[in-house]
Amino acid sequence: MTHSTPPVTLDDVRDAAARLKGVAHRTPVLRSRTLDALAGAETLLKCENFQRVGAFKFRGAYHAVSRLTPAQLARGVAAYSSGNHAQAVALAARELGTTAVIVMPEDAPPSKRDATAAYGAEIVTYDRYTGDRVALAEALAAERGLALIPPYEHPHVIAGQGTAALELVEETGEVDALIAPVGGGGLIAGSATAVKGLHPATRVIGVEPEAGDDTKRSLEAGRRVAIEVPHTIADGQALHTPGELTFSLNRRLLDEVVLVSDDEIRHAMRFAFERLKIVLEPSGATPLAALLTGRAGRLPRRVGVILSGGNIDAGRFARLCGTGG
Repeated sequence: MTHSTPPVTLDDVRDAAARLKGVAHRTPVLRSRTLDALAGAETLLKCENFQRVGAFKFRGAYHAVSRLTPAQLARGVAAYSSGNHAQAVALAARELGTTAVIVMPEDAPPSKRDATAAYGAEIVTYDRYTGDRVALAEALAAERGLALIPPYEHPHVIAGQGTAALELVEETGEVDALIAPVGGGGLIAGSATAVKGLHPATRVIGVEPEAGDDTKRSLEAGRRVAIEVPHTIADGQALHTPGELTFSLNRRLLDEVVLVSDDEIRHAMRFAFERLKIVLEPSGATPLAALLTGRAGRLPRRVGVILSGGNIDAGRFARLCGTGG
């Protein structure tokens, strides 16, 4: 058996943290005695809903754009995203003095689309159920000579995302388990790289929506599995297959992936609002849903939880948390 060097290491995450210092927010870690009692563990909530652009995505986007050459920055960047990565790349481009073109689905939440445009990006739309966003973005980047910054399939993006977990353990100490959402897999791949690099015994648990269980199926099959594009309120996790790079890391580092329903996500969003006094978007609430439902199983003593984002407009939040629409 050969042991190749992984594409992202703890040192890469530390390097990313140095680049992000003073640029990305060092987000707060919240505690809740009520949640501790319900979960049966000491829970440490890393609140990336307070990150710039309202989600963890700024970490990876800024880190990746900051590593481009002056010539690349002069030409501009391109990206594809349902919303949070779009905003993150748009803001990173503005901060670093370049321009951005973002491929977004037509049905992306209006608040995310409007915010992306407000950061100065050009938006190109497509139908997420019939179009190939990767092919569209790659063609656009090639045509215009832009540097493509993917939402998760990039070692600099993954390393940047891992800084959230690195901050968590630096501030609170070793955790026995880490729970984080899984979409394309960049956040949990970077997070697992960080925490297991520091404390190899830490258990890493990913959370997916029931309709979007591509990573869980892939881990069980031992290879990347494709599913139909899922219909779920967790739009940030509505992917049909894991990334190749992220899966190569996650199959080594993840201990388990658990699933939560849309109704359970809604309940977690309400709990966060009513008991924690924070706003979470559906994808950001999936780890909390896993805690509240017991889907994460019997937990060890100290559990780190990454609440990945809070980008949701007031109308949609009210519909999801009120009548369950």
